[in-house]
Amino acid sequence: MMEQQSLPILIAVADPADRKALGKALADAGYRKVVSVADGRKAIAAMAGELFPIVIADSRLSGMDGFELCRTLRARELPGYVYILMLTRGNRKSEILKGLEAGADTHLARPVDPADLAARLKAALRVIDLERSLRLTNEEVRALSIRDPLTGIFNRVYLSERLHQEIKRSQRYGHPLSIVMSDIDHFKDVNDQHGHRAGDQILKDFVSRISGSIRIDVDWMARYGGEEFLIVLPETDLPSAYIVAERLRRLVAETPFLLRGKELRITSSFGVASYRSVRQSEKVSFDGLMEQADEFLYQAKREGRNTVRGARPVGPEMKGCAA
Repeated sequence: MMEQQSLPILIAVADPADRKALGKALADAGYRKVVSVADGRKAIAAMAGELFPIVIADSRLSGMDGFELCRTLRARELPGYVYILMLTRGNRKSEILKGLEAGADTHLARPVDPADLAARLKAALRVIDLERSLRLTNEEVRALSIRDPLTGIFNRVYLSERLHQEIKRSQRYGHPLSIVMSDIDHFKDVNDQHGHRAGDQILKDFVSRISGSIRIDVDWMARYGGEEFLIVLPETDLPSAYIVAERLRRLVAETPFLLRGKELRITSSFGVASYRSVRQSEKVSFDGLMEQADEFLYQAKREGRNTVRGARPVGPEMKGCAA
């Protein structure tokens, strides 16, 4: 369970005496990171700068009362769950129910009993820890679902999802987008002569070499299938994409791969497609861009392999180089 000392708590309570009493009770219970405000709008402003997993909200706040504060927090997309304790006048059922309907997790009767506060905070910690554990599990499942298990790069499912987003962004802002499809030459011979485990090692080394030579947090790579890979180059026009593809081709061809202590020469072929919209009405489809890259990859294969081939950008008014 999360340590109390590291958990920030936000108190949104109108009465100064109540704020002071709550601050002392929290300090006595081991909570060291406490921020106090006197109204709901200041609480929203404080939450904008930092996530407070626990909020103690006074039902009688001026301006934005505690109920509106609850509804506002529940309507926002926050990076974690916020456990809200509504400070009510005694145990009035109507006020307690109103707080629960607004989104509060529980109520805290005024005047605050330190033992009651400590018990409710322990319950809050359990809920927060459970939510964080579930969120981490979901993130881990998501990470596994979009990664190729052999190479660790993105898989074809993620490729389809993410490339659609890249295309839309390129169309919206009129920025260039290029993709490079790559295929390891004669990969079947590697498997036939050295075995599939050796082939798997070549695939992993190939990906490591390529992914380590593109821009971090800008460019990205996905396994398209078998020994085919796609490198996505946002903010990159066709001439620049050619330069990148040629650099990657040489990187693969000029440095031998090590296999069981022996050097093995591997080459790869590349097909380049690019898009830049001059007018927002110009559209390009995911399939169209992929088909164009695939077409020029196979042109490279037909023309001897270990080469780069491509076409002019998809946008009809763009004049690009062709190869």
